[in-house]
Amino acid sequence: MATRVATPRSRALGFGIRAARKARNLGVRELARLAGVSAQELSHWESGTRVPKIEQVALLLGALRVEPVERARLLELARNAREPNWLEHSLPGISPKLSAFIEYERTASAIFAWEPLLIPGLLQTSDYVRTILAAAGRPRAEEELRIKVRLMRQEVLTGRNPLPYTALLAETALRQRRGGAEIMIPQLRHLTEMAQRRNVSLRVLPDNEDFHPGLNGSFVIFDFADLPPIVFLEQYRGSAYLYDDQQVADYRAAQRAMAALALGEQESCSLIREVIADLEA
Repeated sequence: MATRVATPRSRALGFGIRAARKARNLGVRELARLAGVSAQELSHWESGTRVPKIEQVALLLGALRVEPVERARLLELARNAREPNWLEHSLPGISPKLSAFIEYERTASAIFAWEPLLIPGLLQTSDYVRTILAAAGRPRAEEELRIKVRLMRQEVLTGRNPLPYTALLAETALRQRRGGAEIMIPQLRHLTEMAQRRNVSLRVLPDNEDFHPGLNGSFVIFDFADLPPIVFLEQYRGSAYLYDDQQVADYRAAQRAMAALALGEQESCSLIREVIADLEA
């Protein structure tokens, strides 16, 4: 019997298989029958807790009539599915439904996010997102798609079963006037509104001379109910997923170290209101 793995790649492979199956309106049992495996085994593949053989993946993708580009991507994931960590390059044009990051958000039991320079993505307003994308020189069509996807992602915080979300952000992110006061004031007000939600914990790390691990860059920790956690690191032209136990433990320690220096939730909201007042003056 295959060993349980649940690495970032194996889960991304499972996400892709499931998305292809749903695109063909096939149930788990129906596809399992076509592939000659049990429905339980296919469910393990789709969750990423087991990895099918390359030949089995090829058979599935053939049965699902997956397009060549997506087929190549999924086969590459299958070949390296047991590798614990994963550096993923940006691939414009890949369907958001196949994005591993979106699936991690959707399936997580809790998320922690640290942002030193920007407002965390799940807390951004559409105008703030548009300002960031415009500065990056994205084509208008891609810009609008990314805004739509960003707002869709935020439903994990406001939907029927809202996700527990802890956000830690630097004071610098609040005081940088990205897009001017007309963009930042509504964005900061949105932060104070989201901070009132029971599932959202928002805290600010004041600007001072204290060294802390977060100065090395942003990171997100995804926790799952029945699977190991994953750490996500965002880079300029790509992203990294970490799964190794020791590396995850190091980022947990970083989270605790920064939390010890951060303001409390009420103090953080007070600081945000002070920044709003400064912008309105």
